[in-house]
Amino acid sequence: MKMTFRWFGENSDTVSLKQIRQIPGVSGIMGFLDYKAAGEVWEESEIKRFVDQVHRAGLACEVIESVNVHEDIKLGLPTRDRYIANYCETIRNLAKYGIKVIIYNFMPVFDWLRTDLAHEIPEDGSNSMYYDEKELAGLSVMDLVRSMEGGSNGFSLPGWEPERVKELEKTLSLYDGLTQEDLLTHFRYFLDGILPTCEECGVKMACHPDDPCWPIFGLPRVGYNQYWFDRIMSLNSSPCNTICLCTGSLGSNRENDVPAMIRHFGEQNRISCMHIRNIRFYGERKFREAAHNSCDGDFDMFAIVKAMHDVCPDVYVRPDHGRMIWGETGRPGYGLYDRALGTQYLMGMYEAICRS
Repeated sequence: MKMTFRWFGENSDTVSLKQIRQIPGVSGIMGFLDYKAAGEVWEESEIKRFVDQVHRAGLACEVIESVNVHEDIKLGLPTRDRYIANYCETIRNLAKYGIKVIIYNFMPVFDWLRTDLAHEIPEDGSNSMYYDEKELAGLSVMDLVRSMEGGSNGFSLPGWEPERVKELEKTLSLYDGLTQEDLLTHFRYFLDGILPTCEECGVKMACHPDDPCWPIFGLPRVGYNQYWFDRIMSLNSSPCNTICLCTGSLGSNRENDVPAMIRHFGEQNRISCMHIRNIRFYGERKFREAAHNSCDGDFDMFAIVKAMHDVCPDVYVRPDHGRMIWGETGRPGYGLYDRALGTQYLMGMYEAICRS
């Protein structure tokens, strides 16, 4: 298990590399250039600047998150070839600076969705991100945008960048009539376009699940259960076609057996990295982010970590979506303290499994 920590960059994160370096056992980061719009080429100079900074702090940078896929690719528009070419150039540029895994998603329009970014937890006064499907009823897309912006604490939220949200209503309309099979066909075209470059450069693509893990706003989605991920893996047989298995995203759908999915895809060598978090359910499609400990949420974290240990022990891992505790403020889900506690819990459990 290679324990890492997500970092957005010195101008976009309240957590510093120095603080991350002081978390016992954390050897690297999962990085992100949050100012890059979907479809833009990540230039060598900016990648080098980011990676060099991480290395100077004594940390590795082998995983990059959120190299976002342009909507034209998901929609199958004629312009997609230009954006796929840009994506291939980004892959080559990242590989030159030691990147081995790129995390992405193929979710139409919304990368992720919550109805409250700072839901107070009555038991201890901390707060965390929260989702209630019933609260979406009657909301327009722009109502949702205003809600997300209002709870962002001034940070640009991945997948909710200003240049994207101003086009949301127009983008949503373009998906009218698009089916899951259509989306899967466009997904295959994308993978066929980039995976030869990945093989050439030694970079794995890791597809992140839908979040939450079911279709929303009538949009087609194909990354929310084992059946659909089997379909995604069958689109292209390249060993570079892999999964970023996010326990919180998949686990938000209570029909998903997350430990079983880890074993299923890990035994196929299809998991390159994992985001591990816990959630507490309050009803059907109603949940909040919880501390990582099993007792604080509804996941069997031991079963999750044991499955990882058994079938994919060498994957990159990071704690995901912590609460805001001890008076901390920052990017929702990405404070220092609760995620640092999460790393220690996960590493302690992993060491105990190894020793047993």
